[in-house]
Amino acid sequence: MQLLDWIVLSCYFVMLLGIGLWAYFRVKSSADFYTAGGKLPWWLSGISHHVSGYSGAVFVAYAGIAYTHGFSLYVWWAFTVALATLLAAFFIAPRWSRLRIYTGIQSPTEYLLKRYNLKTQQLIAWTGALIKVFDTGGKLAAIAVLLNVFSGASITFGIILVGVISLIYITIGGLWADVWNDFGQFLVQLLAGMTMFVMILMKLDDGLSGIFTLWDRLPSDHSQLFNEPYTIGFVIVILIINFFSYSGGTWNLATRFISSGSGEVAKKAAILSSTLYFIWPLVLFYPMFASPLFFENLADPTLSYGMLVKEFLPTGLVGLVLASLFANTLSMTASDSNTVSAVISRDILPVLNPKIKEYDDAKRLRLARVTTFCFTVCTIITALNASHFGGVFGLIVSWFAALLGPISIPMILGLVPAFAKSNGRAALISIVGGLLTFIGLKIFPIDSFALEIGGPTLVSFFLFVIYGLFNDKKVPDEVRELHMNLSKEKN
Repeated sequence: MQLLDWIVLSCYFVMLLGIGLWAYFRVKSSADFYTAGGKLPWWLSGISHHVSGYSGAVFVAYAGIAYTHGFSLYVWWAFTVALATLLAAFFIAPRWSRLRIYTGIQSPTEYLLKRYNLKTQQLIAWTGALIKVFDTGGKLAAIAVLLNVFSGASITFGIILVGVISLIYITIGGLWADVWNDFGQFLVQLLAGMTMFVMILMKLDDGLSGIFTLWDRLPSDHSQLFNEPYTIGFVIVILIINFFSYSGGTWNLATRFISSGSGEVAKKAAILSSTLYFIWPLVLFYPMFASPLFFENLADPTLSYGMLVKEFLPTGLVGLVLASLFANTLSMTASDSNTVSAVISRDILPVLNPKIKEYDDAKRLRLARVTTFCFTVCTIITALNASHFGGVFGLIVSWFAALLGPISIPMILGLVPAFAKSNGRAALISIVGGLLTFIGLKIFPIDSFALEIGGPTLVSFFLFVIYGLFNDKKVPDEVRELHMNLSKEKN
């Protein structure tokens, strides 16, 4: 990287900190800090939901998959996310916003106390917070790998740099800082992504037809929709996992819906995010798909995207692309920190110390910032030890995806009246069954990648549903009232 690249990257960091400082003066309470006071417009919520689904892992782990397996990456990741988010728009997203309106929640696990019981709420809150430490740590490690490729900076330095920047602006600015930085990051990503797309298209020297002739130059299996181990079975499993994740099982994504002004606003936000997922990855992934034509037989395919940027972009634009990669990662890590902090300060700590329930707005806001700071520090430590968990891909896919289902199923299905008979016991059985399946598959590995990733989710789903089918107990009145309120807009 040249001096101009560092200047571009530094300007981006200054923008982040500036937005964080602006948001600091706007945040007056924990509701402002965690849910932006329920005032997010649909377009900002939708863009933030979309951008929060990316991270540096896309340009490291997923770039490696694009290098070795081609178009199947779009099918099993982007397409399934887009479809899952579209389904969420009609069935789940509006319910999150209505939860905040009717019950005043600030964290996605807060409603579980009324829907199930304290044990279920605490198990989901504790387990989910722990999982997020691994997930967010993997994202920090991913961007550090890219910084190493571009500049030669050590992985440790990269993790600390990204972690500290995220730590500062999200701690002082909360959700308002997060979503407005998401918007800025979206614009940077568009500019950088289009720049890379055009540059690679020019290098292929086929004009616009290069979009299609590219596949004739690559190995034949690179144009296939399904490419081992990313089979149709794997895609179906990932679609199920992504539905629960992008509906709000991934807590920071639930926050985008919770913070929307109404159920209709949340629905429009999800539709916008889904549309972007259908279209934008086709542009973003194109250079990744083309990378085998420029770099043959790479020992480490995860370095392919970084090598493309270094090889083909002039000084200044390298810094722009790196800023975009930072933007993607910071979007996810910051929103994770904000939402997990809400869960810790609203749902976990008050159980450990009941006096917290008596805190005024000033003390609640101070607690919010302290928990955000502490969580982010934990993710930095995890990132520094990513190699112990299977690297970036291992943390984000093998660990996060496999563990997500067991805790997200009671959360998402708990919002839907059709599953009203699945009570707290069903939720506990479902979670424990899924977690035991995860442990069992780690101890006794199987040959099916699809079942390795999806087994815990499928087990949890069936246990939750089957218990509800055979439960003959009456649904509590407060649960019926909750579902009734979530099914309609408040007049």
